Amino acid sequence: MPLSETEITRRIVEGFSREFLDSLELDVAIAGAGPSGLVAAFYLAREGLKVNVFERNLYVGGGIWGGGMLFARIVVQEEAAGILDEMGVKLDDTGDGYLAGDPVEVVSRCTVAAIDAGARVWVGMTVEDVMIRENDVVTGVVLNWRAVELSGMHVDPLALSAKVVIDATGHDCNVVRTVERKVPGCRIETAGGVVVGEKPMWAEVGEREIVDNTREVYPGMMVCGMAANTVFGSPRMGAIFGGMFLSGRKVAGLAAGKVRGGA
Repeated sequence: MPLSETEITRRIVEGFSREFLDSLELDVAIAGAGPSGLVAAFYLAREGLKVNVFERNLYVGGGIWGGGMLFARIVVQEEAAGILDEMGVKLDDTGDGYLAGDPVEVVSRCTVAAIDAGARVWVGMTVEDVMIRENDVVTGVVLNWRAVELSGMHVDPLALSAKVVIDATGHDCNVVRTVERKVPGCRIETAGGVVVGEKPMWAEVGEREIVDNTREVYPGMMVCGMAANTVFGSPRMGAIFGGMFLSGRKVAGLAAGKVRGGA
């Protein structure tokens, strides 16, 4: 049978439309497909929840790809190794509680694990805003194409509802900052009620605090990964990623509990 350009187009448009329409009402929407976002999606989907991840770039994995200063290895402490084992990632035990991994394998296997568990991952889509109702609860995400954002064109977005929104956008914590900027009198659940900002590198403290910082910071909105450390003013960690994976697992548990009425 000869190939038809119009039939190729038809299958792309129909497939995309079908999956996008199926995503209009979610249990959990995750902004950012970095390490914590992918891990959160894996655990949430494995629990049978309807979860979608929205990544503004045309690739997933966040900062994992570059390893450390383009040296293609990342480090994971042994406390987080079990998470990656569940996702099929092989790590090299380098001794003294440190394990090392290939960034390409880590990203690929984590992504496949999340998708196989039932999560849907969209690339090229940016969460430019959230939906909030009269009771000041975040009820969904507002989406646009990243290309539209970069072009500066005025194109209205589309919106999806979600029972929980997770900001996994990394160092910039874009979703939390959007809520902070746009909601009059907004108070984030930090000591001062505002995004504190990321501190300089201190791996030991940053890795320890990232799990503590993973929590609900505004009704209906949670943070994980480096977004959590930025919100609460903790240090960055560099090319060690155990805390990211542990944070993703923790936020999945918190979000699942909230969706099911346990929080």
